[in-house]
Amino acid sequence: MAKPRKLPERSAKPTAPPEVSLDNADDTMMAAERRTQIVQIVRSKGRVKVNELKQRFRTSAVTIRNDLNDLHQKGLLMRSHGGAVRTDTVLRESPVYERLKVHSEEKGRIGAKAASLVNDGETIILDSGTTTLEIARRIKNRQNLQVLTNGVNVAMELLDARGVSTFIAGGTVRGDSASLVGRTTEEIFEQFAADKLFLSGAGCDPDFGVSGANLEEVMVNRAMLRIAREIILVADATKFSKRSLSRIVAFSEIDIVISDISMPLDLQKQIESFGCKLILV
Repeated sequence: MAKPRKLPERSAKPTAPPEVSLDNADDTMMAAERRTQIVQIVRSKGRVKVNELKQRFRTSAVTIRNDLNDLHQKGLLMRSHGGAVRTDTVLRESPVYERLKVHSEEKGRIGAKAASLVNDGETIILDSGTTTLEIARRIKNRQNLQVLTNGVNVAMELLDARGVSTFIAGGTVRGDSASLVGRTTEEIFEQFAADKLFLSGAGCDPDFGVSGANLEEVMVNRAMLRIAREIILVADATKFSKRSLSRIVAFSEIDIVISDISMPLDLQKQIESFGCKLILV
């Protein structure tokens, strides 16, 4: 069952009073020393929360946020929602032909499980990712299935699927992702309705959400979200705790997450805390 979408409340919320720094003038730890230690913590743990640093250094959230903003500007870490992450956890887009070779076994298992959720007669969306390509390879025997996609790779894979009607949204071709993007692509998707969306983001940090490396691609993904009754994320475990340039959707809006069994237990619990059904294969 897809989770009901909540409409935003119209009533204005009262403005919270500004936070006041709790630092004393006789604070013995200099800002430079504290920031050096923050960088060491982030490099060691991969990510850190403002509240965690606030308690560790016995200072205010305002001070910690200022520290993180300064370190972000210097390129020593990357700000994330509620904290910071190592700079090497922020993903950059690689060409699709390179991504096809990475974690192919895990993507195959994820694709097979996702394909088992596709029923005859449905209308589904497959984005242009390499994991959704694995789904396309496994749904060719479905009957009266309609597939909407912006992926040139996905459409080509389904050319010989006789029981599947494939519709590819027009737009500008992006060679790096074998996808179609642009306002025209978004407008085409908005003319349809779909039972399921299978989404494969570049980064899947639970704190930040599912994210993409290209803003035009992200905008098309958001158009897909608006017409789908059920949202299913398909991503191998290496994508979690990493984020890319722009957020596509928060985990609280996702119905099902399909990943592989190497996902750490703490991440599993965090994802489930958003109300997502988690399936590991």
